[in-house]
Parts: sequence; structure tokens; C-alpha cells
Amino acid sequence: MPCKGRENAGSITGFGLDVPVASVKGIGPKIARALEKRDIRTVEDLFYFLPLRYEDKKFIRPIRDIVEGEENVLLARVVEAGPAYSRATRKRLYLARVDDGTGTIVLKWFRFHRGWGGGMARKGTLLFLSGKVTRYGPDLQMVHPRVTVVREEQEREALGALVPVYPEVEGVSQGALRRIMEEAFTAFQPGVASMVPPGIEASLGLLSLSQALRACHFPETEPSREGGRRASSARMILEEFFLFQAALLMRRREIKRAKGVRLAPGRIHAHMTASLPFALTGAQARALREIEGDMARGEPMNRLLQGDVGSGKTICAIFAACAALDSGYQVAFMAPTEILAEQHYLNIHGMLEQVEVRPVLVRGNMGRERAHVLEGIASGGIKVIVGTHALLGEGVRFLRLGLIVIDEQHRFGVTQRSLLKGKGASPDILVMSATPIPRTLSMVVYGDLDVSLIDDLPGGRQHVATEVKTVQERQRVYDAVREEVGKGRQAFIVYPLLEESEGIDLLGAKESLLRLREVFPSFRIGLLHGRMKAEKKEEVMLLFKERRLDVLVCTTVIEVGIDVPNATLMVVEHAERFGLSQLHQLRGRVGRGPEPSRCFLVSGAGGSANATKRLRVLERTGDGFVIAEEDMRLRGPGDMLGVRQAGLPAFRIGDLFRDGDLMGQARRMAEEALTSGGRRELAALGEAVARRWGGRLHLGDVL
Repeated sequence: MPCKGRENAGSITGFGLDVPVASVKGIGPKIARALEKRDIRTVEDLFYFLPLRYEDKKFIRPIRDIVEGEENVLLARVVEAGPAYSRATRKRLYLARVDDGTGTIVLKWFRFHRGWGGGMARKGTLLFLSGKVTRYGPDLQMVHPRVTVVREEQEREALGALVPVYPEVEGVSQGALRRIMEEAFTAFQPGVASMVPPGIEASLGLLSLSQALRACHFPETEPSREGGRRASSARMILEEFFLFQAALLMRRREIKRAKGVRLAPGRIHAHMTASLPFALTGAQARALREIEGDMARGEPMNRLLQGDVGSGKTICAIFAACAALDSGYQVAFMAPTEILAEQHYLNIHGMLEQVEVRPVLVRGNMGRERAHVLEGIASGGIKVIVGTHALLGEGVRFLRLGLIVIDEQHRFGVTQRSLLKGKGASPDILVMSATPIPRTLSMVVYGDLDVSLIDDLPGGRQHVATEVKTVQERQRVYDAVREEVGKGRQAFIVYPLLEESEGIDLLGAKESLLRLREVFPSFRIGLLHGRMKAEKKEEVMLLFKERRLDVLVCTTVIEVGIDVPNATLMVVEHAERFGLSQLHQLRGRVGRGPEPSRCFLVSGAGGSANATKRLRVLERTGDGFVIAEEDMRLRGPGDMLGVRQAGLPAFRIGDLFRDGDLMGQARRMAEEALTSGGRRELAALGEAVARRWGGRLHLGDVL
């Protein structure tokens, strides 16, 4: 596996490397400025400016022996070079012809290649080339080849070894970068120090971090591989993950040491238990015991309640809220969207009004009512507060905040969780997620939390039969809608956009509403989307719940928190535009009543065969965790959770999906290091953690 370029700053090596990059011999002001544009300011930054790939110059072919249709490695001189014009495409391109004494080949670029602005285009320049060779008319050609200029005798001597190829630095050749690296390692390699304790390193037979860094920059032979990774890369990834896991474990220790509140069930909790019209599932009861056990201790609870769509997490959270209320404390429920906050508010209000507890809903815009509500929260008169990120505002102050419940936690991230927690004196925190997350990713997003899992569904939940359809089969989908509504049931039809756009060939919910009213003239059809005012959204949802609408046309605003048992059909248009986990969430809006339910995933006209194949995963399984693994494999963790995920760290080298085994190993190593380390070792590790992750994970004095 090629090493990847450096992504972000932060020290995980010896602090002797934290010196200006200009300290390296051969780096003058001009090169230092060029490196700074790549965010390389210190020697450590330079060490982590890793090769993109390696070119094996042992396998140079003479041009006369080129194999068409394959990757070839060549060493040849420029005969001629310059811009040209393609009559076929009517576009400018750049051509060069090179010769190695056995033949010639044409190099071709269909876009400007700034490297030709320097010495690369000069006649007689020796080039190291690699790329796929094809034939165009009488000529052999390489289109957009990888090129390295061979400038000096030292470079010629390197032909026959693995040579690193670095990300481009404007004005600095590959040869110059390699010479700079040699000077840097000669002078500063002794400053490289691993944070993994020597005993753990030795027991696992690991390379030293210094050896791994050197091997990454100066590979001598084809390196050994471990799970598709170079051994040196695997060692560096392990170092990075180890320090991250140590940071999370230190954060947990810090939380556990704080003095928390003791919350115990009483009258309200007992009344709620007695009036519950159904029995908790075994998994719900187990999760509730774990939650209430944490709440009864004197240290702050920091727990994740994870369960698939419809597993019954909210009732567990309400029981936890009852324990806080019985102990004289306030409870805050935070949700990522207004519609989900409203749904929570309605559910909580309906359950707590029987014990004469009246929650309030805090919105971003409440008009004159806002001042009265905020005064009630600050005085302690209002005990249960539900809202979105509006709860994080400076104007929201609590008198005795004892419990915070955060739904769909991964949409907030650590920063916002910390802001809300700061509004109380070490309140208990219960975060909930209906988005199944693969174990590897869970260790990152939720690594500082204890976990309770609801792994069964309440009785009566229906399997949702799922089918992938094309646009040509839409009439069959509409027939299914007619069938369900004809039986007195209801349907959702979901679109990726509210309004159609000129630049994107996608149906929009607004325009589709008009078309659907023509298709189903006798149906009562409503529209729901995120831009509506809260009162209007609540009105539409109430109409749908009360069966005064047959079909709800909507955007993904209904992804979480909507509970309409009579809805038995979900249609998702342009399903290829959604992630698998998001589609799983959407179809979880049906199958909540006693009747069989269906979900149609309609793939748009632009959907590829691969997109259809991906969607068929949902036909095969209803297991959210299986779906999440596949989603992360296909889209990567950042896209899976959303690009705005504040809690997902950017790693320099590691990849959360590819390197999941190393994340698990790093967790075990960090646990051992924190358990067995002496005062001096733990102090050094704490300093390294604070330097690397302190700002990102909000770690204070962790030791």
C-alpha cells in the first residue's frame, strides 16, 4: 500500500522535531515558502509528508520491447515538445516525443501540465516515465504519464531501486525533495520517538517508529505487506491510532473522576412503570438497568444507547428522565432537526402529562414567548426542555441540569456535546443513535462513551419487504400506492430535493406534488419539507397521523423520529442519490403497525449498474449493522456520516475502513499502556495526547 500524504498538523513523535523546516540543510527561503504552501512548517511536518507511491526502476523497458495495453516503465530523452491542437476534439493539448535509443513514443496531455513550464520540456532532458501504453495511428503513446526528471548523476545511480514519488510541491523537483529528505533524516532522525511503550512494542514485535518512517521514505526492497499495507505504513498507522485511543481513554478517565449527580427512581418513575401499556423487551430492560446503574453512581454518566430503527430507545430515555425528575433535576433533550425535536416533544409530553410534568419545546425563533420560557428554565420552574442546537445558545441557562439526552448523536459531534454539558455541573449524558455504525467507526465517533445496545425489536414490528425499481417500472410502484391507499393505509413518497434544478436531472418534491395529484386525483396528498415553519410542519404531520392525508410527499426531513403506524408503503425516488444507511432509516418509517409493509427504491434514469447493485443490499437484509458495513465500504466513513460531522477526526495515514484491525489493536495497546504505565511514561503520553488531540477532542489536563 503506498503511503499517503500528510493531512493535518499535530505532533505524535519526539518533541525535538518541532523546529522550523528551514533548519534542514538545502532548504532556503524560496523552498521553505513552497513547503509552507503544503502546510509543511516543521521538521516533523516534513517527515510526515509521505510518498504517494513508489516507482520500481528495476523494471525499465526499452521502447522497442513495450507491451501495448499494459503499464510500462521507461527511461528516455525529450526529442521535441510543445502545444498542439486536436481536430477531433477541437481542444488544445500538449505533446512530447521521447527517445531511448531503441525507439520513440509520444507523450500526450489533454490539459495543461505546469511541469512543462520548467526544464521538463527542454530537448535532451532525461525523463523517468510510467504509464499505460496504447497505440494511436502509427504511434505508440502514453496519455498523462507519471513523469520524473532525472537531473543529476546521483539520480542515475538510483535507477534500479524503489524510488518514492511525493505529492507535488510547486517549484521543487522530486529529486530535490528526495535530497531534502536525506538531509532531514541525517540530522533529525534521532528525534523520532514513539509513544507506544517499549515493552508493548517489543511484545508485539513491532518496528520502531523511527525505522518505519525511514522505510517509508527510503524503501530498499519490495516491502513486506500486512493486510495489503506496507509493514512500515502499518506501524505508523498503529502509532497514530494508539495515540487517538489513548486520548479517548484519558477523556473517559477524566469524566469518571469528576463529581457527578446521583439520580435515583422515585414516585414519577414508579407511576410511569405502572401505567406503561406494554412490556419492555429484554434488550430494553437490560439497557435501562445499565443506564440507571450509571445514574445512581456519583460519577457522571457518559453512555451511548444504540439500537436499530424502531427498537424503542426513546422509552428508555424517558424512564431515565423520570429518575432525574424524581431527584429534583432538570432534563434536556436535544435533537438534530426541528421536526425530530417536535416529535420528541409530542411523545414526551404525551407520556409525562399523566404525572403532571409539562415539557417545553425551545426553537430558534419563538417570538415573545421565548423570554418567558427562558426565565422558567433558569428559575427551575420548567423541568423538561426539548430542542435542537438552539439549546446551545448563550441565553439558555439551567438551574439544576441533571440529565442530557442527545438523539442522533453522530450529527452533532464532540464540540456541541461539550457545549451543552457545560450548562450544568457534570450532568449525566445519554446519547442515542438509530444509525448503525460499524464497530471500527464506532470506536472513533463514540470512543469515549460506554455503550448499551438494544439488539431486538418490540413485538409487532413488521419486516419491510424492499424492492429496487427503475423509472420504467414507476407505474407498477404507483399501482402499489393505489392498492395500499385502497385498503385504508398510507404512503410516503420521498424525493432528494425540494425543488428541481436546471443543473441537476432530479425530481423535486414541490413539482412532483402537482404531478402526483394528477396521477392520484382522488387521494389527499400533503407536502412536508425542512423549509416549512415549525407550526406548518406540525400541522401537516398531525393531518397525516390522523389519517386526513393518504400520501405524504416529502424530503428526507422524515428520516428519523416519525411514527405513523398506519403508513405501510415507502417510495424513495432517485434512491441512488442516498447512502444505504440513510435509506435504511427512511424505510424504518413504515412497518411500525400490525400490517405488512413495503419499500420501493426507484433508481433514476442516470443510475448506473453499480448503483443498482448497491441498492440491492437493502433487498437482501434488514440488519442495520450489515448495511452500515457495506455503506462504509462503498462510500467511506466521512460521506457515510456526512461531511459536516464535527466529531470525525482526520487521520494522517490511517483509513477507518481498511485499517479497522489496527484500530482495535491500538485500543488494546492504549488500555495496557494506561493500566501499566509509570508516572513518567503517563506524563509523556499525556503531553503527546494534548499536543496532538487536545484541541480537537477538548481534552484538558487528562492526567
